Amino acid sequence: MENTIILVRMSRLARRMERGHQESRDSEHAGKDDLLALDDESLVRRCRVDCFRSSGPGGQKRNKTSSGVRLTHEPTGLVVTAVEDRSQHVNRRRAARRMREAIALHLRTPLDMAKYSPGELLSTCISADGAIVVGRRDARYAPAIREILDVLAACGMRVGETAGAMGSSTGQLASFLQKDEKLWRRVNDMRAEAGQKPLR
Repeated sequence: MENTIILVRMSRLARRMERGHQESRDSEHAGKDDLLALDDESLVRRCRVDCFRSSGPGGQKRNKTSSGVRLTHEPTGLVVTAVEDRSQHVNRRRAARRMREAIALHLRTPLDMAKYSPGELLSTCISADGAIVVGRRDARYAPAIREILDVLAACGMRVGETAGAMGSSTGQLASFLQKDEKLWRRVNDMRAEAGQKPLR
């Protein structure tokens, strides 16, 4: 009888721990998606902001003010900077866009490809003939490349398999990836980690 009670308690504890792990994973995934949905100022508020005197093009006036902006998203360790403009306000907006891009490029969500179908947002970026039609200035761009990279990772970085799962073609997906230098570099970094040859 005593052994039975112990087993029941251990079973309940295991179920509670599993629920806790699942809730943690769900929270992490939802948190990432929420970050990509935030506007620039809301995203900046989620980060530590450091302002500093920037150097380089722009002349002496730029060096006299703390116009450079560094954003650190402490939960993920992602860090981006913007120093190009003399205006701190402009650099804050630019840094926010870069943080959004960094989140999409570097934070992955595991997918079960047996159950996968393109998300609603990504579906709006894929034309009837399978072309991926979303530009870098489009608000859908970061969430779209996030999902594309998630699918690539789930498919072992195999472009043809990824394209098929998304309703695109190998050539169309490769063409889309190649248009963005940072995205292209990130894909090849991920392929190297997976033991795959770089795309050319």
